[in-house]
Amino acid sequence: MEIKVIDEKNNPLLKRREIVFKVIHDESTPSRKSVVERLAATMNSKVGLVYVDSLKTEFGKRETQGYAKIYETAERAEQVERAHIIERNTFTKPEEAKPEAS
Repeated sequence: MEIKVIDEKNNPLLKRREIVFKVIHDESTPSRKSVVERLAATMNSKVGLVYVDSLKTEFGKRETQGYAKIYETAERAEQVERAHIIERNTFTKPEEAKPEAS
């Protein structure tokens, strides 16, 4: 999997960088988690500060277009970012359901 940055814009008002990128992949569309990890490494940032807003793959192509935001702090991301985007970009394992005692 290779990531190419197409456009990068600094947004000082919201204290973030807005990235338009292309992911070139050999297999199926990569998971959001793997894209966030690779994008964080490419852009010299931490995984917790990168929020992938959208990933779109055209049928039959091995390229995915994406849009991501990289915040300066996690607190600023929580203030600005929409709740469902934060939920999509949180990669913790859900706790296993415990059986109820009768």
